Amino acid sequence: MTLAPWWSRTDLGYVNGRLHLAGEDLAKLAAEADGPLFVYCAARIEANLVRLRDALATIGAPTRLYYAMKANRFAPLLRRLAVRGLCGIDICSPDELDLALACGFRASDVSFTGTGVARRDLDRLLAHPDLVINCDTIGMIRRIGERAPGREIGIRVNPGCGVGYGDNARLTYSGAEVTKFGIYREQWAEALATARAFGLQVRRLHFHVGCGYLEAQLPAWDAAVGEALSFLDTAPEVSVVNVGGGLGVPHRAGDAPLPLDSWAAILARRFKGRGVTVAVEPGDYIVKDAGVLLLQVTDVEMKRDVAFVSVDGGFNLAPEPAYYDLPCEPAACAPRSLDRTTWRPVTVAGNINEALDVWARDHLMPPMQEGDPIALVNAGGYAAAMSSNHCMRGAFGERLLG
Repeated sequence: MTLAPWWSRTDLGYVNGRLHLAGEDLAKLAAEADGPLFVYCAARIEANLVRLRDALATIGAPTRLYYAMKANRFAPLLRRLAVRGLCGIDICSPDELDLALACGFRASDVSFTGTGVARRDLDRLLAHPDLVINCDTIGMIRRIGERAPGREIGIRVNPGCGVGYGDNARLTYSGAEVTKFGIYREQWAEALATARAFGLQVRRLHFHVGCGYLEAQLPAWDAAVGEALSFLDTAPEVSVVNVGGGLGVPHRAGDAPLPLDSWAAILARRFKGRGVTVAVEPGDYIVKDAGVLLLQVTDVEMKRDVAFVSVDGGFNLAPEPAYYDLPCEPAACAPRSLDRTTWRPVTVAGNINEALDVWARDHLMPPMQEGDPIALVNAGGYAAAMSSNHCMRGAFGERLLG
């Protein structure tokens, strides 16, 4: 019997009843690992970048593509991206800058957009004249002006509308609720005046309105782009507009993928005649579906009327399912039965002493036993990079395939 889950594709799926990624048997990799293991497919990451680059080539404007390091900062992955030269890199802290430079990116390849940026942060960032810095507050503009008058900067704006995966408010950075991100319309004149007072050249406009949006959210994203671009009317010196990231990947069987042609068509229409370069800084779209987290079953046990499958890794290793309802679907690496009539709904739970620590509820899986390997799909982004050592269970390995 051929297993073909909704997330399967040519490089991720079952071969002779065993789950493979990039031609590698994941059950074998799990058996060789000493605990939880993140596995990433380099070819998939590069394919996602090329697909996005090709879509941007259709919008009729110059473009610049950055990869958002905060999604996944595994050094071998970053070094590969730097060597391939398919993108620059988006960062949000001085330590991320140091890692980007150590992995082979030049300062001119790096775009910084952060929040709560301290003076000590600016001192480290401003040591690199070619680094792109986008300011998130008027205070940040002033602190840069005091240290580096005359420097080029970008300003992050908040258009007051946004969108995220499933219209989830926790994934919307700019909406009805006032957020900490960027300069609002009523602050815009003061922000520009502060920049002028220090001779700062506002060459870039930046906005990021939400994370994980798919096809259903494109109309809302379109509206947010239009609102953000209206800031340009009083900033004619801006030559680059960074539309942020947030492009999503399907997390559930019913999710319609983001159609890049429709996404690019919005950019083409919104930027027509603007005469600016369009920058984009995706994270999820590049790495999330290129990775899995391999765990081992520790217990299979009925608790009242619920069948629990416990595994040796918890939500501290991949917090997004618990925090943002962005699931990493469990899959048996070597199913004991291919007969789906023998599969039963189970609750897959982790090893952290918190009620949040549940990977999936009522999830259909084949018969499981202690020691069986399980893969959590869509663990390539915002998993290892967000992990913690809660309960001192933060140890894991990482491996880049290909």
